[in-house]
Amino acid sequence: MESSLSSFKVAILVADGFEQIEMTCPRKVLDQNGATTHVISPNKDSVRGWSHMDWGERNKVDVPLELARAEYYDALLLPGGVMGLDVLRQNQKAIEFVRSFFVAGKPVAAICHGPQILIDADVVIGRTLTSYGSIRQDLENAGAIWIDQEVVTNNGLVTSRTTDDLSAFTNAMVKEFNLELHH
Repeated sequence: MESSLSSFKVAILVADGFEQIEMTCPRKVLDQNGATTHVISPNKDSVRGWSHMDWGERNKVDVPLELARAEYYDALLLPGGVMGLDVLRQNQKAIEFVRSFFVAGKPVAAICHGPQILIDADVVIGRTLTSYGSIRQDLENAGAIWIDQEVVTNNGLVTSRTTDDLSAFTNAMVKEFNLELHH
């Protein structure tokens, strides 16, 4: 399959406890479309996913957050996972990293609890999005317009609710990241 995402670089920001499938599934699709994907984490060497009710596998960290530069990437992927997001939301560098994608007008894809860090990055006011149901109130309180839909694309931001929406999420993400190439 001739790829249209070649030389397109995607940062995947995660911390221990991220939802395994919400990282591996979109990453595989991005890789298949020729994108270069880097796992970025506050951890230096490896980061551990969460799979269903227990710890998942360890994943190699390509770039420690300390060294990551948003300007090197064309897009950002934010998988869910309550524990991982709690860690990232308390990390100023992670928040600034996320915010810089919005400031630069680069596309961002966030699923499940992933949109939570957008509150800390102060980028949800007036944006239409979706997320895991339990954080709806938090997002609305931060000024977002929340809708219950499997995938919502709004001004470069692609969001989905749960792992059940992964197929719609990855399709919308690839479409959004592709569009970005033609600007």
